[in-house]
Amino acid sequence: MKHLFTLFLVLGLSQTLFAQNFDHKHNVWDQLLKKHVKNGLVSYKGFVSDATTLNGYLEGLTKVTESQYQSFSDKEKMSFLINAYNAFTVKLIIDHYPIDSITDIGSPISKINLARGIPWKKEFFSLLGKSRHLDWIEHEKLRKDFLEPRIHFAIVCASIGCPNLQSEAYIPTNLEKQLQSAKLGFLKNPKKNSYDKTTNTLYLSKIFNWFQTDFTKKTTLIQFVQDGFEDTIKPDAKIIYTDYNWDLNELK
Repeated sequence: MKHLFTLFLVLGLSQTLFAQNFDHKHNVWDQLLKKHVKNGLVSYKGFVSDATTLNGYLEGLTKVTESQYQSFSDKEKMSFLINAYNAFTVKLIIDHYPIDSITDIGSPISKINLARGIPWKKEFFSLLGKSRHLDWIEHEKLRKDFLEPRIHFAIVCASIGCPNLQSEAYIPTNLEKQLQSAKLGFLKNPKKNSYDKTTNTLYLSKIFNWFQTDFTKKTTLIQFVQDGFEDTIKPDAKIIYTDYNWDLNELK
């Protein structure tokens, strides 16, 4: 009995130390991003060559237990989940590389994969003690647990139509600045969002349509996007949601 108590004590202390020593700066992921991401585009060939390092980082994420996660601050939790989503997405791509689109993952028909959300519902990793998929991180954790619509500009689904993958990891001490930068960077990209003041027409990414309820909990959609445009958008502007580009966001 004494030996069992000692064993449980050692295991408990080990878990506590791991939680305390968890790298909330996500240095390994940060270094990989700086090395393989340029202007929002990703060198998946580079990540293939650094697969061992990426897998080591992902293994560190999977070791975090639910109780350890609950000891994190809200900013630590959000940074953890955003980085996990992006890193596991890269993992999903390189596991199937070369491909032209994330929608190629699943059945031979990409339109079916997209319609059914197959790539995002595929359980291919473990997080907080259970098998998970990308949709779980986005819809069951980030969207449910935090009233932060800017997460939609931080998590990246490996597609040209998505917000840019940043060349740095999200970290708790800089999270507010990073989320705002990601939001403005996405809105100011004329290939994804624009405003024609002569016709009073606002062209927005379909992200704003798919998740409109997230963006309009505290304000109108036009008010939410206004800080990304130099021209004042009229309240009665016509909104057109543009086609989404599912081509792989690959650096070539």
